[in-house]
Amino acid sequence: MSGSEYVREADRELDAAYEEPMSLAEYVDRLFEQPSIGAHASKYLLSAIEAAGTRTVIEEGEERERYRFFDDPHNDGEHAILGNTEVLNDFVDDLRSIAAGRGKEEKIIWFDGPTATGKSELKRCLVNGLREYSKTPEGRRYTVEWNVASAEDAPGLTYGDVPKVDEESWYQSPVQSNPLSVFPEPVREAILEDLDAEHGDHTPIRAETELDPFSREAYDHLERRYRREGVADLFSAVTDPRHLRVTNYVVDVGQGIGVLHSEDDGRPKERLVGSWMAGMLQKLDSRGRKNPQAFSYDGVLSQGNGLLTIVEDATQHADLLQKLLNVPDERHVKLDKAIGMDVDTQLLIISNPDLDAQLNQHADRNGADPLRALKRRLDRHEFGYLTNLRLECELIHRELTGETAVWEGSDGEELRDRVRAPLSIRVGERGGQVEERELAPHTVEAAALYSVVSRLDRDDLPERLSLVEKALLFDRGYLRDGDDRIEAEAFDFDPNAADGTQGIPVTFTRDVIAELLNTARDRSHPELPVENVLMPRDVLNEMAERLHDAPMFSRAERREFEDRLASVKNHVFDQQEADVIDAIMHEKRVEEETVEEYVEHVYAWATDGVVETDQGESQPDPLKMKVFEIEHLGRFSEGEYDGTTPMPTVRSFRRERVITALNRHAWQNRTEDFAIDEVNLLDIPVVREVLESHDWSDVARVYEDFDPDQWDDPPANTETAAVKERTIDTLVEEFGYSPASAELTGRHVMGQVSYRWD
Repeated sequence: MSGSEYVREADRELDAAYEEPMSLAEYVDRLFEQPSIGAHASKYLLSAIEAAGTRTVIEEGEERERYRFFDDPHNDGEHAILGNTEVLNDFVDDLRSIAAGRGKEEKIIWFDGPTATGKSELKRCLVNGLREYSKTPEGRRYTVEWNVASAEDAPGLTYGDVPKVDEESWYQSPVQSNPLSVFPEPVREAILEDLDAEHGDHTPIRAETELDPFSREAYDHLERRYRREGVADLFSAVTDPRHLRVTNYVVDVGQGIGVLHSEDDGRPKERLVGSWMAGMLQKLDSRGRKNPQAFSYDGVLSQGNGLLTIVEDATQHADLLQKLLNVPDERHVKLDKAIGMDVDTQLLIISNPDLDAQLNQHADRNGADPLRALKRRLDRHEFGYLTNLRLECELIHRELTGETAVWEGSDGEELRDRVRAPLSIRVGERGGQVEERELAPHTVEAAALYSVVSRLDRDDLPERLSLVEKALLFDRGYLRDGDDRIEAEAFDFDPNAADGTQGIPVTFTRDVIAELLNTARDRSHPELPVENVLMPRDVLNEMAERLHDAPMFSRAERREFEDRLASVKNHVFDQQEADVIDAIMHEKRVEEETVEEYVEHVYAWATDGVVETDQGESQPDPLKMKVFEIEHLGRFSEGEYDGTTPMPTVRSFRRERVITALNRHAWQNRTEDFAIDEVNLLDIPVVREVLESHDWSDVARVYEDFDPDQWDDPPANTETAAVKERTIDTLVEEFGYSPASAELTGRHVMGQVSYRWD
């Protein structure tokens, strides 16, 4: 686009977000048409979250509905909160109770958890989501503006060091006062009752706050003026469109969202509501009293009035927490002893675990604990480290590349290719050329799996389950055990297990990989020109070595994490080995039609049925079944048949592995006209093994002269050389490897296989 087109695009963006001001009466009419525009703080926050919709995810092995709001959709996922869906859903449930007035209104919502678990992202995600929602028609947010410049006997209305206003000057409520707060309380209550009666299907709107002190000063000034003039309809005169108008605003920090950062300082009153400006007090004719026009209104509650107040790194502001005790239920704070201000805001604090220790410093005093009242008001939601392999891979990708798009998908297997995929990282320029380095396939997966395994609680582990299997179960929601698919519900995990409370944080993993990228080389094969490739073992070994240099880990943690490394290495090697075998056997895969024919013949054999062919019905062919079982399945030899008649082991296999699977997955609900082509062959485990996987016995059977000892440098014109060439090509073309990473992976796998090759 040209520069002028960008300008027009910006104009359209602003035009969509802002409306022309309206009168107070017009606002009330619109409120009855669209009640959402008058929502109180907790209801508005809830509406913004729900408006983004939901999606299905699997976390900790369970299927859950996740609110897309927390994926930061309006900002392309830049500050998405990965994982912790159950914690976020509990937060939304609390908001729903607070918004409906069913309890927890006196609570201060507290997000706690270790560093690098997404708490800072939560703050940014809330700001982004609320800002964008306020730009939509259903999310419009309104406040009032005042103009009293026509009052000739007053010095004007201002809350800054500006000259006296003129007729065209308008000043917005500095704390986003609800337009309904202009009405006297009985009238306001009548409006809300009529609104509830007309729209009884929504959560009732609350508007229990009076005008803020700044707006009250303007209102009182106008009322005094018109009362002196003997105007009959005082309220109509004060709220005349010449003096009062309702305007919408885009929610942002300082405008409906108050954020108290860790580095903010000042007296408690200044941090909460603001401070008096001595110079302004002297300029204003206030007749010996404090004039709210001379207040800064830059405290966190003032800025967050109308929607959300966030105290970031609450440990640094622990002195404020007790002063916030009564804000949620009383909805009132004071500028000083004489002037108070009603607030409508959802209080939320964020902290690391050190706040918990600070709150419990007097716990041994029981009933005499001076912090007991505060702890009773805090509603704790605890973030944890990610315990899903896919999510941790996604987080590592974000940390290394800056890519922010959220990986969607409800099943871990749907995203298997992204988890195992290679990753190219730009590390600089050399000689005018962009220099990139490659994280080989399974490298990010290895780092993520090690991190996740370090965070899992070993104490609640069932005897038949390893920590790696627990990680895979949490990621997919099930495990495979031969023909059986074992769902997560089959395992009895302790709901109070310490999964995700400690472990290797993503920042540690990121730093290790980043340093390796700057010094990448193949340590095992320095003669190869592959210094730009990082292999899974490189990252895992470096992570283990760096544990001893990282002060964040205790000695016990280092020992525990080191003990868990071997199982991760074994799993990653299994993945690499499977890639190499699949690449070797890529051209030898069995066609699905051949498998379908075998299954049909076995079913007819077991049920004394017939096989439908183009020539009509025929008896099951024992030779076809035998050939398939020997050559394709590789499970049996000639000695297990009497001619073409199967021996007991073969007959048992057909009935227990094939027929039982068919009955389980397809035939239980069969109809009279059921056909074999209605069966999803991949639902039959033994068939899936034929179509999708092989093992070294298949390789040895198909390539009789193959020798893994010769892999590194195979003699010319040998079967090993031909197999290697095709395998490298397949790994590159079909599995996403680069030539270098394919070579290194093949060497690593063959080095482990050759010593046990028969």
